[in-house]
Amino acid sequence: MRSAKIEVIDVAAYRIPTDGPEADGTLHWDDTTMVLARANAGGEQGLGYTYSHESAGELIRSKLSEIVTGRDAMAVTDCFEAMAAAVRNLGRAGLAFQAISAVDVALWDLKARLLGVPLVTLLGQVREAIPVYGSGGFTTYSIERLQAQFGGWAGEGISRVKMKVGSDPAEDVARVRAAREAIGPEAELFVDANGAYDRKEALAKAEAFREYGVSWFEEPVSSDDLEGLRLIRDCAPAGMEITAGEYGHDFFYFRRMLERGAVDVLQPDATRCGGITGFMQAGILCQAYGLPFSAHTAPAIHVHPCCALPNARHVEYFYDHARIEEMLFEGARPPVDGSLGPDLSRPGLGLEFQDGEAARYAI
Repeated sequence: MRSAKIEVIDVAAYRIPTDGPEADGTLHWDDTTMVLARANAGGEQGLGYTYSHESAGELIRSKLSEIVTGRDAMAVTDCFEAMAAAVRNLGRAGLAFQAISAVDVALWDLKARLLGVPLVTLLGQVREAIPVYGSGGFTTYSIERLQAQFGGWAGEGISRVKMKVGSDPAEDVARVRAAREAIGPEAELFVDANGAYDRKEALAKAEAFREYGVSWFEEPVSSDDLEGLRLIRDCAPAGMEITAGEYGHDFFYFRRMLERGAVDVLQPDATRCGGITGFMQAGILCQAYGLPFSAHTAPAIHVHPCCALPNARHVEYFYDHARIEEMLFEGARPPVDGSLGPDLSRPGLGLEFQDGEAARYAI
């Protein structure tokens, strides 16, 4: 075992423009910010990242780095607990845990590299690959672009796709119908409202979407409205799952959601919920409740823990993040026949950051 002390945490932030205006039911954006953390020990370097605001990088630089520097690089959970305790007065939810997530992912990557094994091997592999679903269909897209994106994914063997709804509720059913036409009758169709509807409207939309075989309704109401999520779950058409959880930051958030019976499938995100440490906790918690979970975005990170957790269903192949990861990381892999598998020939996450390519986006 190559035990070593953590020497330094380097951090940088990058703002990458989207390839066109994008929106969901509640937000519009035209760029994505990635905060990158790199942990050094024993002649190896591990990397991790979060999709956040650049101020998450300043929190890593000014506070989290000094907390983990000098600690045993093998003791990742010790580092996680120390960071989580240190942000108590800053507010654990949101940006603070996004910053912790980037460092935690970097430390797990570092540990696996020090041991010379892929991260999935360190975590305990249970499957060779995890299915993905193509995720995009932004509400800014024309019908033509929506159909081209979804039809393209279906043609590549991705048999599940997810679209955004809620910006213009009057147009949502027509857009869902167009998506179904693009992917054919067999592929699974998911919709994500990002909490744009109220309870009554969400119930009405669930009934309308049933005609087009929608099997997944994500955040029909705000993910903070646990009673509303439970109501929609209880009243939704048979075969339509209600999902949420992408904003969860720790074990207790997810436990509350599961205790209230708010979702059929939980959606933790390692770039928000405390990195690999928090993500594995969420997966085990779902297993205790007898529920599946699906990883939210960041496919290049999630492929490893999802191939190490028995109840993982799939990974969101989110258009923005997949594009960034394949552009800026050597080793980021596209799905093959609708599934994503870790590269067992490379240690850690199997990723190398391309500084030269990323320099133009540096903040």
